[in-house]
Amino acid sequence: MEEQHEIKPLKTGTTTIGLIAKDAVVLGADRKATMGYLVASKTAKKVLQIDDHIGMTIAGLVGDAQALERYIKAELRLYRLQEDSRITIKAASHLVANILYGRRFYPYYVQLIVGGYDEKPRMFSLGADGSVLEEAKYYSSGSGSPMAFGVLEHGFRKGMPVDEAKKLVAKAVKAAMRRDIGSGAGIDMVVIDSKGFRRIDNDEVKRIAK
Repeated sequence: MEEQHEIKPLKTGTTTIGLIAKDAVVLGADRKATMGYLVASKTAKKVLQIDDHIGMTIAGLVGDAQALERYIKAELRLYRLQEDSRITIKAASHLVANILYGRRFYPYYVQLIVGGYDEKPRMFSLGADGSVLEEAKYYSSGSGSPMAFGVLEHGFRKGMPVDEAKKLVAKAVKAAMRRDIGSGAGIDMVVIDSKGFRRIDNDEVKRIAK
């Protein structure tokens, strides 16, 4: 009898974080992607730019996340062409939630954080079932989120300057990477403010995370 080999899906089993700072949203995540017990990638992108002023973090199956990213970007480009204006963070989040809800019986296996800046920084957490909740302070998703939440609850304060917020996000991701086997391989971080989406370069992230 021929031996059957299970094909294991590529996962980002992961730590992602969103935080509302003073006049900005900070998004961060680790970089590890796994396939069963194999570390399939140490450079996985889990913080994605979906518009000039909106970012999205992903936890879950990589293929589902990549398909969803393409879908969302196309919808947001179409919105801009039709309305001749950029979409609000709330409207973009509910658009993503509607896409997820429409597939709830054959779902995209993802957890998402959508954050950005329109008139002010805003952030929403989304589930694979299409649920959407606005987060006024911070949020974490993925297998490392229990460790990250402990750091965020201890260190967060309303109206934090962006530099302090970046340090707290890095500290929370590092705490998760120490204890969660699905998280690791470095930190990806972005800031979204009135100037738009800005990815923090690796050297700066390393300095922040010390």
